[in-house]
Amino acid sequence: MTTAQPDLTAEPTRRDFLKLAWLGLGALALAEAGGMAVAFSIPRLGEGEFGGLITAGAVDDFPPNSVTPFNQGRFYLSRLADGGFLALYRKCTHLGCAVPWEQPQGQFLCPCHASAFDAKGEVLNPPAPRALDLFPVTIEGGVVKVDTGTIIQRDRFDSTQVVYP
Repeated sequence: MTTAQPDLTAEPTRRDFLKLAWLGLGALALAEAGGMAVAFSIPRLGEGEFGGLITAGAVDDFPPNSVTPFNQGRFYLSRLADGGFLALYRKCTHLGCAVPWEQPQGQFLCPCHASAFDAKGEVLNPPAPRALDLFPVTIEGGVVKVDTGTIIQRDRFDSTQVVYP
């Protein structure tokens, strides 16, 4: 018994052409959707944005006993009286409200539940259970940089947390 061989020289039918066309378009749509899913899932952190490395400025731009807000980075750069630096996350450790620096009082005052923190982030007035969180600070070539991608939780202020030029 012999099997019939398909005729490879015959013209494709309209049905075969449409089947291949739909298959090709479906594969293209699937590839585009997969590419969009991958592009959406990859974080795009540019320099100077929260979650990345932020160049704060030259050491000399920050006088001792000063607190400078960095709204884009969601932190305050606190320069202590001895010249050291702390990058304090502006999120209250009680319920996560944004705490503004109140210059006249010399404190961070939480508008939600009246917690207060000093320039080192230490709790002055509860209900906040612990000091403000920190971001790592590095000083390279006289320039202060803050890594907002790494949050350092702490219970209280410790002198080892301060970065000096």
